[in-house]
Amino acid sequence: MNINPILSDIRNRSFQPVYLLQGEESYFIDSIADMLESTVLTDAQKGFDQSIFYGKDIEMSAVVNAAKRYPMMSEYQLIIVKEAQELKWKADTEEILTKYLEHLTPTTILVFCYKHGKFDKRKKIYKLFEKAGLVVDAAKLYDDKVAPWIGGYLKDAGWRIHPQAAALIADYLGNDLAKVSNELDKLMLNVAKGQEISIDDVERNIGISKDFNVFELNTALAKRNALRAYQIVDYFVANPKNNPLVLVIGQVATYFTKILKYHYLVDKSAAAKELGVHPFFLKEYELAARNYNRRKTFDVLNVLKETDLKSKGVNVPSNFNSEEVLKEMVYRILN
Repeated sequence: MNINPILSDIRNRSFQPVYLLQGEESYFIDSIADMLESTVLTDAQKGFDQSIFYGKDIEMSAVVNAAKRYPMMSEYQLIIVKEAQELKWKADTEEILTKYLEHLTPTTILVFCYKHGKFDKRKKIYKLFEKAGLVVDAAKLYDDKVAPWIGGYLKDAGWRIHPQAAALIADYLGNDLAKVSNELDKLMLNVAKGQEISIDDVERNIGISKDFNVFELNTALAKRNALRAYQIVDYFVANPKNNPLVLVIGQVATYFTKILKYHYLVDKSAAAKELGVHPFFLKEYELAARNYNRRKTFDVLNVLKETDLKSKGVNVPSNFNSEEVLKEMVYRILN
């Protein structure tokens, strides 16, 4: 999702009277709530006109009573309910909030941060939230959307990043956007503004090996470069904490799933969009598709499924050595 228009409205002091920030991706929820907290009131005003509550420690009646008050020292009163999913969302308590949403205090900005799940859209109160203010559905990003999100995050801040560097960060850190944004902020402190962030910058500042990572393993497999693939696997075996087995298997499976999808594309000219990859990488997928026909790609995916089960202890002998799993996986993929 793109929360930039919402953040822009807040910066321009165009506020909603009520915000329901709900969903699985806490980063988006925190970003909007933090922007409101830093923008609506000055530090001097916050002591009088800002209230921060936590769902497990507050009753709905207390939240609504606070929302009905008028500001003392500023144009607005800001009330943020963090961990709002911990509030007692029952019929009687929701009725209290329903009455408030139907008769808003115009000088109050009321924010509910409802994390780790979605608010029940079937409830009457959800419709009232939509009518009275703004509802944000903070959904988790799919893995293939993380690299574009990284590019957008840096572009908005005035930096550029090479597609391979963005893909490397996405493959290594996954879709935990709080962790990703922290690492990107670190990069921006160490790379001159306007300069393109390279793979070398990522290696120096985030600690990801540019030569030994899942991104490079997938490339080696795509090229059927056995020597390179085994070098990378040996590195993974020697550094298991930085390269968890389940994560490696999952990312290789995602890669070959895209190769299979490429085989079935009718219009190959739209392949980058259909696969959810930067056009920079399309030649590699074309090469991989030539090296792995449809039948072989299905075989590879079966190998990966079996390897995943082995990594979880299913159908393995008593003397099973987890360190050999990746080597066996690569051997079966290449042969």
